[in-house]
Amino acid sequence: MTTEKRKRSNFPEDFKREAVSLVTEQGYKISEAARSPDVGANLIGRWCRQFEEEASGIRLSGDEREELKRLRKENHQLRMEKEILKKASQYFAKEMK
Repeated sequence: MTTEKRKRSNFPEDFKREAVSLVTEQGYKISEAARSPDVGANLIGRWCRQFEEEASGIRLSGDEREELKRLRKENHQLRMEKEILKKASQYFAKEMK
């Protein structure tokens, strides 16, 4: 018995949006929309929910997630710099006395 790993498909964002637009704009049922690009109905349903949550502001888009990650990293760096400066100023204040 051989165990083969299934290869996960990564679909481009444009492809996902087109598949979802079949359901939301053109009135296809999810099962019908899944047949034409040969994608599972569950996956298209998940994409529909994901894009709906992004549109309503419940979920962050990919760009927003990247920006949030960058801002958190920058915030962490600035906090560390602030602590270093705070300790240095305390040290030099003691030296001046």
